Amino acid sequence: MNTHVNVHEQTKLDHPFLLRAWYAAALSSEVGPTELFHRKLLNVNVMIYRTQDGTPVAMRDRCPHRFAPLHLGKRQGDEVSCLYHALRFNSEGHCVHNPHGSGIIPKAAKVRTFPLVEKYGYIWIWMADEEPDPSLLPDYGPLSEGHPNGVAHTYMYLKANYELIIDNVMDLSHIDHVHGEIITTRGQLSPLVPKVVEGERTVNARWEWKQTPAMHIFSNFMPDPAGEARMFFDITWHQPANIQLSVGAIQGPGNLDLKDCVGQYDLHTTTPETENTTHYWFSTRRNHIEEDGEFNKMKIQAMHNAFVDEDFPIIEATSAEMATDDFFSLDPVLMSNDVAPVKVRRLLQRLIEQERQG
Repeated sequence: MNTHVNVHEQTKLDHPFLLRAWYAAALSSEVGPTELFHRKLLNVNVMIYRTQDGTPVAMRDRCPHRFAPLHLGKRQGDEVSCLYHALRFNSEGHCVHNPHGSGIIPKAAKVRTFPLVEKYGYIWIWMADEEPDPSLLPDYGPLSEGHPNGVAHTYMYLKANYELIIDNVMDLSHIDHVHGEIITTRGQLSPLVPKVVEGERTVNARWEWKQTPAMHIFSNFMPDPAGEARMFFDITWHQPANIQLSVGAIQGPGNLDLKDCVGQYDLHTTTPETENTTHYWFSTRRNHIEEDGEFNKMKIQAMHNAFVDEDFPIIEATSAEMATDDFFSLDPVLMSNDVAPVKVRRLLQRLIEQERQG
């Protein structure tokens, strides 16, 4: 883990996000061995690259001299040379070469770096000034277990506030209305009120129901593909913006969990780019036909398309219509299906307020 934090540039950034938390910065596969990857995170332009031993490094994507984006520069070993005037910075953000004049390096010639952790197929970033707290990164170990063809990841970009995406996943009553036949519950989910449990930094929601047949993503793997099945959703939000969702189906005796059911372990994680744009990743590990690589490719593409073609249009249209990220200021009508997302919104706001108060 890269735990270096420069003491300079510690001015509090003006934004409404929780800072003392781990956010997804990229999939591990997005950051190759040589390129200078860049992405805006929490209103800050960040450059990520790997040192020659493969360790990921993150720093502010801005040269302190004339503020040129550093990702436009050149790699020189583990160092990065700014394209504009060739100041060169090491992986800790210190300027190590000045080609101008006598070559003296100004004391202020430093770039802020950010701690990173690479786990579960992701590169996670800590953007607070305080030292990182490893305990605040949730355990998503199942994504790193089993056959490599049983897990898949995808990245998406959404023109909406990240909390609208959290609302969408924490309230799955929408799936019969927004999505097609492949994940319909045939009207069984909407009437149900989930059991919701709030923790110190988590909110869990759980649904259990029966339908005939099971969701099409599972029905062909049932003993009787056309028969009735018991199903469950178990969903846990972890601050700041991660949702672990387990879903499964079973016919006959057994528990409604991923040990006994045909199902999958999913992770939805979002990172605000700005107040109104969001990076969105989805990962899934299934517990059936885990070695089938072609099925794996088909499944993740189908899930990606469902989000982009079905969820995103309504979420983006909602965001545009709201014209604010202050959900409660619009005095929304709240119903039984809003229990979990409302608890998440209120808990997240409490955590942000506590952080601002020190």
